[in-house]
Amino acid sequence: MAQLPDGMRITWLGHSTFIVQGPDGKRYLIEAFVNSNPSCPDDLKDVGEIAAILLTHGHIDHIADIRKLASATGAPVVCNPEIANWLAGKGVENTFDMNKGGTAEVAGIKVHMTQAIHSGGIQDGDQMVYGGEPSGYVLEFSNGFKLYHAGDTCVFGDMALIAKLLAPDWAMLPIGDHYTMGPRSAAEAVRLLGVKTVVPMHYGTFPVLTGTPKALAEAAIDVPGLEVIDIEPGDSIG
Repeated sequence: MAQLPDGMRITWLGHSTFIVQGPDGKRYLIEAFVNSNPSCPDDLKDVGEIAAILLTHGHIDHIADIRKLASATGAPVVCNPEIANWLAGKGVENTFDMNKGGTAEVAGIKVHMTQAIHSGGIQDGDQMVYGGEPSGYVLEFSNGFKLYHAGDTCVFGDMALIAKLLAPDWAMLPIGDHYTMGPRSAAEAVRLLGVKTVVPMHYGTFPVLTGTPKALAEAAIDVPGLEVIDIEPGDSIG
């Protein structure tokens, strides 16, 4: 299995939720779908000390537990301005809003917010409210390692610009199909991004999400040196 730089660690909590540990030991939570996540092992539902929480968009399978997690960790919540405004109305005080194309220093790392093509409504009681546009992130750590979390998206040609401008080392890509790209489209994303290590996500949580890491590896068999990391929820890399 591909190795992360010394001190780094990625733990998959299932679906699109990860804890990423940087080389300095700080831990970052991507997405807030933990306690409500049927794939998250019980022993990981207490996420512990977190330096920042990053949200890609407002769908329930990405923000279901954000109020509880924000309160428990005290960590800044990185998100778009619309989600930040909605969270403020729910009593979440520590938000850090930014937008696509922007780069910001947050809790010891550089956060680059990238394009993602999806929808982003927030289910608020019996209403669906506007949650701004979905995004992805490239996290740049002090050792220079860059990790791309694509969020929920289809493949899009400007992933080539993410490769050109940000040059991620590893990519976390949705492969489940139906609500995001499936394995065939994710294979094209791999080609556009030029990455050699991919961590699949957003698959298997619910029956409709039928894509598999094996199907991605088969669809991208032409990419020399590619490693598709096939792990189970609760497993760690590094």
